[in-house]
Amino acid sequence: MGKYFGTDGFRGEANVTLTADHAFRIGRYIGYLFSKDHTCRVVIGKDTRRSSYMFEYALVAGLTASGAEAYLLHVTTTPSVAYVVRADGFDCGIMISASHNPYYDNGIKLISASGEKMGEDITDEIEAYLDGNRPEPPLAHREKIGATFDYSSGRNRYIGYLISLATRSFKNLSIGLDCANGSAWNIARSVFEALGAKTYTIHNEPNGLNINTNCGSTHIESLSALVKEKNLDVGFAFDGDADRCLAVDNTGRVISGDRILYLCGKYMKERGELAGNTVVTTVMSNIGLYKALEHIGIDTVKTAVGDRFVYEAMQQNGYRLGGEESGHIIFGKYATTGDGILTALKIVEVMLERKETLSRLADEVTIYPQLLKNVRVRDKNQVLASPALAEIIAKEEARLGDSGRILVRASGTEPVVRVMAEAESTELCESVVSNIVAVLSNIESNE
Repeated sequence: MGKYFGTDGFRGEANVTLTADHAFRIGRYIGYLFSKDHTCRVVIGKDTRRSSYMFEYALVAGLTASGAEAYLLHVTTTPSVAYVVRADGFDCGIMISASHNPYYDNGIKLISASGEKMGEDITDEIEAYLDGNRPEPPLAHREKIGATFDYSSGRNRYIGYLISLATRSFKNLSIGLDCANGSAWNIARSVFEALGAKTYTIHNEPNGLNINTNCGSTHIESLSALVKEKNLDVGFAFDGDADRCLAVDNTGRVISGDRILYLCGKYMKERGELAGNTVVTTVMSNIGLYKALEHIGIDTVKTAVGDRFVYEAMQQNGYRLGGEESGHIIFGKYATTGDGILTALKIVEVMLERKETLSRLADEVTIYPQLLKNVRVRDKNQVLASPALAEIIAKEEARLGDSGRILVRASGTEPVVRVMAEAESTELCESVVSNIVAVLSNIESNE
């Protein structure tokens, strides 16, 4: 990770750690880098945060000042930007979003011409410029100044693409959608209703301040209540930029990314579509997932946390399915990034083709109790290097033995250390995590 760009772009509190000036200068340098031998074309999407408009205009100003052309998708999802970039031949794409973070945060995600997250060679160049270690790019003049275009048609083509991937009509299905007051609010319902589903949508009234607030994939309780109240077949919850999806089965139970990986992996294996007979996971996936996949003869590969790393492993080895417990699921045949709406479509496909409820399909995986707590710190690397932390982790690992595991890591997008434990009981998880968090808090208070 660089100084500004982490595993999921340049993210921080709007006008505090990520400013309009940052956005303007990023636009300036991207326009310069990609316009050396032709007029650079950049497509831009944003989520529903109030600050997204500020960053959009600042990016456009920077791009056009360097002679690039900016094409605006307006409010849309991260995966839609990735799709439009590669489908319509853009030089690169930009998504303005802080994903599942609170409304006051925002982020700038850079997407390459192939629809993948921008390589570190480019982000390192941009960081050097932001720090004053590169000369100021030349300004465009007269007819060389860039233009800005409305490109909402690109978002509409993405919607059409999603609809085209369905294998059956969704008629006779009742589906709940929690749009997190974010990017999915004007896309998800259109897709499911076009496929014939009876759709119930909640948290689809964004006001710039309510994105992810007690809703979406990080607060799924209201969707679970809706599914039970309306007796729905299934529910889907997205995050702020709709690159992740969690599900709720017909009983109201939350279906995590691990169970989604299992049921989709098994389905793909049965159809001969699981390349390499392998599912790519991160180190955060539950022990229960690995046991279930091993039972049906599917191999797994573990990566560091972050869908960037999952996708890299898939691309390097030709794998077709990977993802995270949090709901970032990548279907390599159809997308280059996690796509929450696509994931929902694929879950419904499995239900229809197998003629089973999601509850029955998900019951094949036994999820071990898992607890995750975040500890906010000033310096992640310094805290993680502490001998006191190493000592408590070793002590708790010895206590768990082979019946559980501990994972302590720095967040790639926030100033926090994440402490996770899996064990045979919830009480044991809580005890282990509490002991480690207490030591972390003591380290932080003494710095």
